[in-house]
Amino acid sequence: MQKLEVESQLRKLMALISILKRWSRPKIAFGALFVCGLLLGIWSIGIEPGLLAVNQTSLALPEWPEAFDHLKIVAIADLHVGSPHITLGKLQRVVKTINEMKPDVVVLLGDYVIHGVVGGSFTEPESIADQLKGLRANLAVAAVLGNHDWWYDGPRVTRALQQAGIRVLENEAIEIQRHGQSFWLAGVGDYWTWHHNLEKTFAQVTNDAPVIALTHSPDLFPKIPAQVILTLAGHTHGGQVNLPLIGRPIVPSAFGQRYAIGHIEENQHHLFVTSGIGTSILPVRLRVLPEILVLTIVARPQTMGERR
Repeated sequence: MQKLEVESQLRKLMALISILKRWSRPKIAFGALFVCGLLLGIWSIGIEPGLLAVNQTSLALPEWPEAFDHLKIVAIADLHVGSPHITLGKLQRVVKTINEMKPDVVVLLGDYVIHGVVGGSFTEPESIADQLKGLRANLAVAAVLGNHDWWYDGPRVTRALQQAGIRVLENEAIEIQRHGQSFWLAGVGDYWTWHHNLEKTFAQVTNDAPVIALTHSPDLFPKIPAQVILTLAGHTHGGQVNLPLIGRPIVPSAFGQRYAIGHIEENQHHLFVTSGIGTSILPVRLRVLPEILVLTIVARPQTMGERR
């Protein structure tokens, strides 16, 4: 009986080989490319945009106050709630994940709503804020607005967040104090919709304590004052697509890939650009995972050369 089954399987295999032989090499190549393209499409549209990475990193700063040593900041950006994969239920899970990290500071870096995302469904800012009000932090939960928020209705998005207990820093700076030491959170308005006002924002910083700047677009980074030791931004989505050898074909920045994603240091000033959580225009991500950024700031003793 087993011999007959083996012979039957061999006949099927020979028949398959015979079919393949009748195919020309171009047809085989085309078939392989079609299968690869299909799998790539399934991954980049149906799977990766729905994933969520928690990326943890630390940054040692010589001028950071000892009272805030190992300050844990959780940053999220570009929620675009209503885009495929980003439902209110998903946002609830994001909030739960953040709270489980027991952050000292939570910063929301803009673009809460969507505009014309393929396959998306618009979600009211009040419904988004109702989920975000569950965020918990030891020191502060602060937000800035993004270009999509202003294109929709900036004042309405601001009201929704504020009514949920989230401090919206629209060209505003606040001082965080502990044990006689402090640092500042300075929220700068969105660069691409011309709501930024650097002079107004940093005029509110009334001492020489270090400043963390929050803004939606990283394109503001070269204009940030020297007192700002760290800038946090989103907006770029990391390009959403990162092709091998080619890189990120589309990055919504005047600087191309320079500020596309991750940690950038220029002139001893630090910028972190998060890849965001949702999608814009097309619901596609390829090798650019949605992320929650967890940044721990460590107070590093100054060396003689670093002291002023």
